[in-house]
Amino acid sequence: MSNNKPSTPALLAEIVANNEGIKSLRREIHAHPELCYEEFRTADLVAAKLAEWDIPHHRGLGKTGVVGIIKHGNSNQAIGLRADMDALPMHEQNQFAHASCYPGKMHGCGHDGHTAMLLSAAQYLAEHRHFDGTVYLIFQPAEEGGGGADAMIKDGLFELFPMQAVYGMHNWPELAAGTFAVSTGPVMASLNNFRIIIRGKGCHAALPHLGLDPVPVAAQLIMAYQTILTRNANPLDAGLLSVTQVHAGEATNIIADTCELAGTVRAFSDDLLNLVEQRMHEITRHICLAHGMDCDIEFTRNYPATVNHEQPVNVARRVMAGIVGDEHVLKQQPTMGAEDFAFMLKTIPGCYCFIGNGEGDHRSIGHGAGPCTLHNTSYDFNDDILALGATYWVKLVEELLALPK
Repeated sequence: MSNNKPSTPALLAEIVANNEGIKSLRREIHAHPELCYEEFRTADLVAAKLAEWDIPHHRGLGKTGVVGIIKHGNSNQAIGLRADMDALPMHEQNQFAHASCYPGKMHGCGHDGHTAMLLSAAQYLAEHRHFDGTVYLIFQPAEEGGGGADAMIKDGLFELFPMQAVYGMHNWPELAAGTFAVSTGPVMASLNNFRIIIRGKGCHAALPHLGLDPVPVAAQLIMAYQTILTRNANPLDAGLLSVTQVHAGEATNIIADTCELAGTVRAFSDDLLNLVEQRMHEITRHICLAHGMDCDIEFTRNYPATVNHEQPVNVARRVMAGIVGDEHVLKQQPTMGAEDFAFMLKTIPGCYCFIGNGEGDHRSIGHGAGPCTLHNTSYDFNDDILALGATYWVKLVEELLALPK
């Protein structure tokens, strides 16, 4: 990947002129992080700014979601632009003035920046309206594990606000500021959890023959699960299966009645995910049965894979290239991380892209408290890319909803 920062991105002058106000807004959101489905203050702030710019808006989808509506012209075409609003249950280590006011809550993934970029674009679009159609500004709650996108859809997002395509964007610290990354197909994996209880028979550890010890069975299962991806799945299909928790017993001289395993499964395709779930059930039941034990198996599918659609990606890439140049629109490397924008992409066509967040030098503490990576206690969104992200949103609208010639 190229890390060369473009020298003269084609930013919209008025967005640049308004950037200090948007920067202050971003830092206000950062200082007051709210967890999933608790984004009341953030939603109030978003709604207040939309009202200030005379943008009609709807509240309450997904509990705290906000949808702004900007219309112009006579076209029935409509698109959605989405930003997430929620923070993470983390304790921030940064010491700058806009650090979190709330212990144990932090904007450690840049959703404050995503919200600010979309608000910046909203301000410009409301004032200029160089497009023909409708733009829906989707400010979504609860991306971090709460499935806020799915909640908004179930509350009628696409029925109340019908649109032909939806677009999302996430900052990416591995990319240089001034770059974008976008690709067709799967770009983020599905998120799935499992919990397994092996039911043995407890006894004194000095008399193991009088019980059924679930711990050695758990060890066999952990190793056997790794053969699913290496021996049952096509080696060209990327997937991940990790046992991340093992719980058994309370004393060193007692063989426990049960042993519990928990972990995560990630995949880019439903076929691979179906295979993993099926084989986990088969392996677990048969190994437990071989040792005379029962088991409980819980496999939960949380977020589907994030899969970009070809035509929206092509439009997005063309718009990005017009802003930063072809050489700074990079191939989006798929990641095993998950994103609930996937629910929207399973419902209507769309595109989810990355915008480079830089190496972390924008932080006042530099790298002193740790790397500037997502979900890190010293992370901070790079304010230098606010105008770039907002310009992309505006140019995308003007491309997709072009005025009649």
